[in-house]
Amino acid sequence: MTRVHLIDPAAADGSAGEQLAATKQVMGAIPNTAKAPANSPAVLKGFLGMHGALKGGVLPAALRERIALAVSEINRCTYCLSAHTYVSRIMKLSEEEIHAARLGHSADPKAAAVLRLAVAITLNRGRVDDDRFAAARDAGLTDEEIVETIANVAHNIFANYANEALGVELELPVVPPFDHASA
Repeated sequence: MTRVHLIDPAAADGSAGEQLAATKQVMGAIPNTAKAPANSPAVLKGFLGMHGALKGGVLPAALRERIALAVSEINRCTYCLSAHTYVSRIMKLSEEEIHAARLGHSADPKAAAVLRLAVAITLNRGRVDDDRFAAARDAGLTDEEIVETIANVAHNIFANYANEALGVELELPVVPPFDHASA
């Protein structure tokens, strides 16, 4: 059960209502992952603003979804794994691509480089050594792609932490984290 009230978009007024309407405009729906943070319209506005800004960046949508899958797997966020698996399937990522992304891998060399960087950032809480950056550059990542990778990691960490801490109820089919001892 969600630990905070899920704001009902039909009953929301003021800033919360505006932010939930913006959620529908940006995401196409109003998932529970937006209804919980709508308790603080400022938080939802910041989350949506970053989401919208990253959509306009250089990293393509499918790659942003792969980052979300990798970060959510590391953070063991069932809500985000379920949501991003659902979206990845809509984007026509194969089950093999989804599985690989959750493990921080990709058959595409550029996507693989982005995922290796995203995993390193997530696991090391932002402390990435020179060798990892050199590997990202050697793989052809630009400064813009590197900075956007960091931003996508941060955006997804917020979503993971918020969903887990608030116990946000999932409205999609459940995709549990891997048992990392056997994955």
